[in-house]
Amino acid sequence: MPTSAIRLVRFTGRLLPAPAAVTMLVVVFLALIALTDGAGSGLAAWLTTLGVGAVLALWRGRHRTWPARLVPFLPVVVAAALTATVCIPTVPTARRYPPSLPFVATQHWSLATGSRVAVYHYPAANSGTRHPIPLVYLNGGPVRGISVLDHRFLQLLARQGYDVYAYEQAGGGRSDLLPMGQYTISRSVRDLAAFIDRLDKGKVDILGFSSGGSVLTRALADPSVAARLHRAIIAEPGPMDGPTAHIAGHKGRKSARGLAPAPTGPRSTHVPRYAVAFGLMRLGLLSPDTGLIGQAEGVNAFTAADLGSDTASAYCARDAHRIPAEDTAQNFSFSPAASLRIQQTVKDSPSIAPQLRRSRTPAMLMIAECSSQVRQWETTVLAHDPAIQRTQYMPGVGHHMWNGLDDNNDRAVAVITAFLQGKRAPLPNYPTRDEIPAFLRDHK
Repeated sequence: MPTSAIRLVRFTGRLLPAPAAVTMLVVVFLALIALTDGAGSGLAAWLTTLGVGAVLALWRGRHRTWPARLVPFLPVVVAAALTATVCIPTVPTARRYPPSLPFVATQHWSLATGSRVAVYHYPAANSGTRHPIPLVYLNGGPVRGISVLDHRFLQLLARQGYDVYAYEQAGGGRSDLLPMGQYTISRSVRDLAAFIDRLDKGKVDILGFSSGGSVLTRALADPSVAARLHRAIIAEPGPMDGPTAHIAGHKGRKSARGLAPAPTGPRSTHVPRYAVAFGLMRLGLLSPDTGLIGQAEGVNAFTAADLGSDTASAYCARDAHRIPAEDTAQNFSFSPAASLRIQQTVKDSPSIAPQLRRSRTPAMLMIAECSSQVRQWETTVLAHDPAIQRTQYMPGVGHHMWNGLDDNNDRAVAVITAFLQGKRAPLPNYPTRDEIPAFLRDHK
């Protein structure tokens, strides 16, 4: 038994009320989960806690007559039963992939990087105007499947004559998982380059949304990847590197966070095992590669309702009571552990500003009025990428700019297609680089 546990037994040798003893043992268990990184599905922590409890019970009952000596073991039994629920999986531990979508075929491509990704193709549906450059969509997440809402938006772009491709990044949706240590922002960029090579259609236009915008920004800073890009649209990007990720700036105008009704549906966080695992991971007390739950089990367990108010934060306050269903339960897929791992590699990465200043790929930045992203994540890209030709500040929408409400999809399509075709922008070029200080002051 660890020395600290023996000291704890000695310290608590006096009689404790049963509820207090149970609480103490649960706290010991959670501390050991963190200290052992959930080793053996939590069994290492559970057995140690059980041993601590048994020794404590023997200590407390040492002066009692034989039948009464069993009484101190009651809190141990209760604590053992409570904490055992954290060690027992309630969903399959092997990956369950979402079923195929009824409106688009799922292809699986093996990339040169070793990733095997799910690919979706929406051929140009406009018989009149067909654009020769393929358009590739990088969705947000990171490591989240492409939502049905986004699939509908891609169909709308295809109806404008664009040959649209999208792939779910490794570990997300129907794409194969990677070993946890291989989830990095650099790997995401290499996968993008490998996807374009596998597509084998020359240069491509890229639309990167949210964390997909971060991947795209880093691709623009890498000359070997940027050489494969024709035009780039960076929509509501996350932080591009470590210095940007550590900026404590303000966000856009008020979102629906805290105003929208709580999401409905089952939550994995109502199950003790996943509440502990995801909660401690989010607090940084468990590593993404924790031994408590495997990556596949975590993906299987996590539900759309577990995102909580994160979904509402992607919409304006005025839309709080009409937030659309972004996805179906069958299609939803998100790997919280892999997502945290990639986000950490962004935070740990050095500045890419010097490389981004050498970018020559024509680019456009899209910013939402009610953005839930830190404004400086967006304006830092604008400040350092000299090839950004226009910025489109999208009024009346939140982080998820194409959301099916009102004419939001049509407005987003108009902005995107105008840039790709080199036509006049539907909205003012705002903010410009010179206007960044005023923009940060006035739009919050």
